[in-house]
Amino acid sequence: MTQKPFHRYYKTKGPVFYWILFAYFILGWFFPVVGWVAILCMFGPVLTSIWRGRWWCGNVCPRGNMYDKLLAKYSPHRPIPRFVRSFGFRLFMVFFIFTMFGVQMYFAWGDWGAMGRVFWNIILMTTVVGVVLSFIYAPRSWCSFCPMGTLSSWVAPKKPAFPRVFTCVHVAESCDEKCKMCARVCPMQLKPYTSRGDENGLLHGDCLKCKKCALACPRHITELRRNEK
Repeated sequence: MTQKPFHRYYKTKGPVFYWILFAYFILGWFFPVVGWVAILCMFGPVLTSIWRGRWWCGNVCPRGNMYDKLLAKYSPHRPIPRFVRSFGFRLFMVFFIFTMFGVQMYFAWGDWGAMGRVFWNIILMTTVVGVVLSFIYAPRSWCSFCPMGTLSSWVAPKKPAFPRVFTCVHVAESCDEKCKMCARVCPMQLKPYTSRGDENGLLHGDCLKCKKCALACPRHITELRRNEK
């Protein structure tokens, strides 16, 4: 008998805007200068993470929206390999992607269309990798070592005093850690229950602030709330 996967798809309400990603690829193919739009998803996550953590990745990123709203329905939801989440591998990916981007941009410099194509190629290549990994492991496998996501997780607040808009997952002390539903539905395969009773909440840099753990909690003792400290 096949054992049921621990991680699972959990449907939540919310806007569907992965069409932006599809439109970007189509328009960028015909009009390379459109590729420059990607600069928003390169700097946006890191800048907003200073105040909100990886909120952008879980609530704004069109590619992340595609993983959660579309691919999550068909993914096997296997555990994301531990090595791709290691500091060393993530650091390597940051240098690898930025080096590849820099070299291509050097040769395209001065031609706005060609430079836009560099952005377009990077987004296309990483999206293909992310889609493939979604069907091998889990929907957010790419997000576990995405260079911009990695930088965002590194600059995310991890100790008081927190920015006024910073929110965090809080699990009540009464959690008995038996159902582990919060971990089952977490897109990043984190373990919110391990922070039960912690007054600061779950301060893991890769928390996407997506509320899935709070919505899926059968006892309603998990919530995403603002840290006042």
